[in-house]
Amino acid sequence: MPPSISAFQAAYIGIEVLIALVSVPGNVLVIWAVKVNQALRDATFCFIVSLAVADVAVGALVIPLAILINIGPRTYFHTCLKVACPVLILTQSSILALLAIAVDRYLRVKIPLRWGYLALVFSPSWPYPKNWRESNLRAENDQECRGLGPVFLSLQFRYKTVVTPRRAVVAIAGCWILSFVVGLTPMFGWNNLSAVERDWLANGSVGEPVIECQFEKVISMEYMVYFNFFVWVLPPLLLMVLIYMEVFYLIRKQLNKKVSASSGDPQKYYGKELKIAKSLALILFLFALSWLPLHILNCVTLFCPSCRMPRIFIYIAIFLSHGNSAMNPIVYAFRIQKFRVTFLKIWNDHFRCQPAPPVDEDPPAERPDD
Repeated sequence: MPPSISAFQAAYIGIEVLIALVSVPGNVLVIWAVKVNQALRDATFCFIVSLAVADVAVGALVIPLAILINIGPRTYFHTCLKVACPVLILTQSSILALLAIAVDRYLRVKIPLRWGYLALVFSPSWPYPKNWRESNLRAENDQECRGLGPVFLSLQFRYKTVVTPRRAVVAIAGCWILSFVVGLTPMFGWNNLSAVERDWLANGSVGEPVIECQFEKVISMEYMVYFNFFVWVLPPLLLMVLIYMEVFYLIRKQLNKKVSASSGDPQKYYGKELKIAKSLALILFLFALSWLPLHILNCVTLFCPSCRMPRIFIYIAIFLSHGNSAMNPIVYAFRIQKFRVTFLKIWNDHFRCQPAPPVDEDPPAERPDD
């Protein structure tokens, strides 16, 4: 006979379903936007797609499993353990994706524009090297270009030579592999099986323990606090804070330089980078705000076993952690113009049955090559 559901549980299930209904379509839309818009194909947006995949899985897999755990069915210990581990994998994947995004933004402002000057003899018949784009060679004096005198050309060494799509894919694969290792650690023995077996045998039962499936009954709080939080959550979050502080410092330093005729493009580049960095830092802030309360409650549970927390606090922390998966598409829509334009185009083309007029996929103010 299935366990009865209280009114409180029904409310919990309703809120979780609502979060899933926002999270899954929203993050699918993010992945769709990157697929259809060529301007969203750089490394940063590859990492954002990885983050969106994790958020889709939270809505489609973790939330249904959380509802199942909340109902508390009786099942074998290892079956319950398998139900509890996906949230650990996906949380870790989100953290590592955010860290990869932070490192990518740091590289974009640290090594993108290193302007050097090369003296060349220019003539109308002088051929450009095949692997140089004309936009990478900018004459400092147009008057000299008309003659045969020496011309100083500025060379732009782009960050894209360091952060290539291949390397981005390797980084994403590494993040997911590491996430599985961290999230599946309880399956390899760091769990509450020994304590559960003691109680099971003390009652005269034999075989694999059958328990009321709850997260804290199968996942060790020592694992959650000492390994998961103190090693794989808190240090990456602190590192990301330091990286974004350095990113904002470098951008402000560049923007505060005296603007000259020859520095217009770098000023425009760093202005765009500042706007995107603020949006991604907001994503990081929302992630920390959503997940830290649950980890703090885990610390209280471990270090103060006699402390009794109101059940409502636990539910609020769970809602925040799951709700974070629905926040990111909203931030992208309101803060990043490329996403906003592409979202509107997808909506008009596929859902309104009324194709929108052609839209510039890469608005002039935010071209990735600026």
